[in-house]
This record gives sequence, structure tokens and C-alpha cells, in this order.
Amino acid sequence: MKVTPLQEPVLRSLSERYRQQEPATVALFGAHPGNREDWHLRAEWLDRTESDRADRARVAQALKHYQIGVAVHPAAQRSLERLGQPGTLAVVGGQQAGLFGGALFIFYKALTVIQTARRAERQLGRTVVPVFWIAGEDHDFDEANHVYVQAADGGTRRIRIARPEGARLAVSRTKVARTDWDAALGELASTLPDTEFKPQLLAALRNHTEDSPTLSLAFARLLAEWFGPDGLVLLDADDPGLRELESPMFRRLIERNDELESALGRGERAVLDLGLPLQAETAPGSANLFLHHDMGRLLLSKENGRYADRRGLVTLSQPEMLALTEQAPDRLSTNALTRPLMQDFLLPVLAAVLGPSELAYWGVLRPAFESFGLRMPILVPRQSYTYLEPSIAKLLGKYGLTPEQAMTQWEEKRAEWLSAQDRWDLEGTFRAAREQFIALYDPVLKTVASLQPGLAALSENNRDRILEQIAYLENRSRDALSKQHEAALRHWDRIRGSLAPEGKAQERVYGTLHFWNRYGPRWMADFREVPLDLNGSHRLVELA
Repeated sequence: MKVTPLQEPVLRSLSERYRQQEPATVALFGAHPGNREDWHLRAEWLDRTESDRADRARVAQALKHYQIGVAVHPAAQRSLERLGQPGTLAVVGGQQAGLFGGALFIFYKALTVIQTARRAERQLGRTVVPVFWIAGEDHDFDEANHVYVQAADGGTRRIRIARPEGARLAVSRTKVARTDWDAALGELASTLPDTEFKPQLLAALRNHTEDSPTLSLAFARLLAEWFGPDGLVLLDADDPGLRELESPMFRRLIERNDELESALGRGERAVLDLGLPLQAETAPGSANLFLHHDMGRLLLSKENGRYADRRGLVTLSQPEMLALTEQAPDRLSTNALTRPLMQDFLLPVLAAVLGPSELAYWGVLRPAFESFGLRMPILVPRQSYTYLEPSIAKLLGKYGLTPEQAMTQWEEKRAEWLSAQDRWDLEGTFRAAREQFIALYDPVLKTVASLQPGLAALSENNRDRILEQIAYLENRSRDALSKQHEAALRHWDRIRGSLAPEGKAQERVYGTLHFWNRYGPRWMADFREVPLDLNGSHRLVELA
């Protein structure tokens, strides 16, 4: 195994400043994973405030009930038992579900949660369990319904399930028909290249979807297969059993909603004062809560003591909202800014694993945490990788490319390489031809213009047509050159398609399926041995 830090562009985003431990940015959060003492302070605070959170035994029981539909691994079952015991802490990371496991960065996030929990357990000398928070309450089905893989021809293909007709319900409440699962699996089977691992992969996916589960449940089953042996506990934020336990926190969020809005405003100003942009500015009057309704998941705003959605489908008084917390808490839902508060109420969160955008969201939250008598957990940047396949490493060597050049300067380096193969100097030859022609033609243009001014436009048009023909011949010549090196240029396309598909980060395009199909379960197992980097720098990984 070889792990190499990649040269990253100089970014001054909030997440980059935090990773680099810039004091003013770290102050937004109050702690940093690189400070050893912060881990002990957080653990001690969680011990002192145990009674302020949801009853851990009941939380563990609700999670056990949820796992029934997931097929929990014995190691995950042991983690659940430990979570229900006093003194156990949790490292939490989450994501919305992704079709067939979603993009690679989800795999890396779950792995970061597990590695962080193990590291914290060794450092603190006490039990720390990994928990993955599936954001099943989110209603953006189009974010969850697809996965990208590389097809046999080397191109990138998207496999998706269309959103069912009707209201935009939470993903965990959106039914997926058997025919849709079969169609997606059929398309995946015909798209993936044939390998020795493909039959096993497809069989596993069919097993997880044979009872027509929601996207969230199918996603949980796949994560349980991948990470159950590591003791990863799975949680669906839309699980009714958890909603009942969240009732007291929902009540506080409603009773003190104006205070919450004011605290978020202070957090936003603190971020802006550092010269940083807001990830998403809160709208005046936003309640930062959703209501599950027959017409979809509705974002609530408040005005004159009443809560309403922007379409006017519902209008509720504060007493009616408070009644929901007791009678139907499953109708309530947090948003990106209140979910962290709910998470901290529900679980003894020692640390939260976050991606760059999530860190930017959390940058405004410290005043809100403090307003509710909470403290922000330690925030650990998600591990970020580009995997270098053995065959691609050989091609990089053949063409004298570094991985960074392949990812950020591919077009330029490809053009340079092709130009170096041009023993005819096509560029120089055609440039000289154009210059000579223009020099020869210029006297003609001046002569006919002096003879009759009206002929000037005709002669210029004639000149431009000849230049177009020269350009056409040059392009045809370049095409001929490319054809002579067609095999080599396919190598260049393979490099691009592997390291930066569609010019984007590998981990944000390809699904874990892509490498599972190519290299089998061993590939995922080997990634567990990549050392944890608490700063979350982007790294190139070459596996044996």
C-alpha cells in the first residue's frame, strides 16, 4: 500500500481553514480533532450532562428494532448493546441514502466514522461506537436515486430510479416498486463490465431489494453488509421509534424558536466577519423545521405566532405545533441546521464526521448549541481519496504524467504530448501558409479596393473563404495525426476516466460499485488499512 498526500489548490474555504487549524476558524467550533485535550474535555462534558439527553437505553432499544429489517451483524449488535450502557460514547457521521450505495465519498465517510471511533477508544481508554446517521427524512429523491459506474466502453453511465409520481415525501417514506428495482438492476447488469466479482455483486443487490424496500432501507442493508463486521450502528433519522424519543427536543425547538433564529443569525455574522461566505443563508422567519404532510415534506416559517409553509397548505399555532410533539412527533422533521442539535440530544456524540459542505453549515451553529445548553462535538473532516488503479499507474509512467497533472491539467498535457508526436510540425506549417497567403493577398485587396470601393468587401470575403479552407485542411490533418495515435489517445482517455471522470473528483462521481465490480470485496477490505488523517487531506491511494 502506498498513500501519498496530493497537492491541493490553495482554497480559503471555511473547511480548508478549519483543516489547517487557523485559530479564528477553529474558534467558530470551539475544538479541533488535532488537539488531544479537546477529546478528553468533550468526553468529560458528555459524562456530566448524561441526564440532559434522551434515555440511552430507550435509544438503543429503538435502534435494535430498526435493525430487524437490516440483518444486523453480530459486531454491530455488540455496538448496540454497548451504546445502551452508561459511559459509552459515539462517533457519528451521516448522509442521505444513495442508490446501490451511492458515490465513493459515502463509503469513505462511513470508514472515517469507524476509524475515528477506534482511535478515540484507544486514546480515551473507554468504549466508543461508530454510528451512521441515514438522513431518511430528506425529501430530495433525485439526490438519492442514482449511482455512476464505468461501462465496458470506458464511458461513465448513470443508473437511476425515477421518482414516483405524487408528493415529494421523505425518501424513507417513498415506496419503490418491484418493477423499478428490477429495471435498475437490469440496467446495472448490462452496463457493468463482466468480471469474476460481478455475479456476487448483483446477487447481493438483488437480495437487498427483493422485498421492494425504500431507497433508504436498501442503502442501510448494503452498509450493514459492508460495515457490519466493523461494528457500525445504523440509524434512520425518519424512524418512528426515534421520533418518539426526540419529542422533548422538538418541543424546545418550537418553544425557543425565536431564540434559535437569533442564535443562527449571530453564527452567520461570526462567519461573515472572517470574510467567509455562508453555505446557505437562513431566511428571515424560518422555523428551521419541516412538517411531514400528505402533500410532501413542508418547510415551515413563522409569522405572528403561527407556523405555515410557503404554499399555504398548512397553518398551525404554536400550541398546535407543541401538541404534535406529544401526539405525532413523526410528523415533525429537522433541517440541516437543527439536525445537529437533535443528534446531540439523541446520542452521546463525542465527534461528528463531516464533509466540506457540512463543515461550512456547522460554522454558524456554535451560538445555537450554546443557546440550548449544548456544546459542539469535535468535528472530524471526512477522509478524501483518489484511488490509483495499477493499470493507470503504468500509463502515468508511460506518458510521464503525475497524478495531479492527470487530474487538473489533462487537456493541456494531452495536447502537449500529441504535439510532440507531430514530426511534420503541422502548427508551424499551416501558420506559415496563412501568413504567406495574407501577405500575398494584401496587395490584391488594396488594388481592387482602389479600383472600385465596392469590390473591397467582396475581396475580403474571398480571402476569408480561403482562410477557412486552410483551417479546414489543418483540422483534417490534425484528425489524421490523432488517428495515427488512436491507441495512445485511448490510454489518455482511460487515465482521465479513472482519476477525474467528467473532469470531477473521482469520489464524487463513481459509486463504490465501480471498484467492487472490478476488484471485489478485497478492495474495500484493503481501504480499512489506510491510516486515518484527522485533518482530512486529500490523498492518493495505491493498494497492493
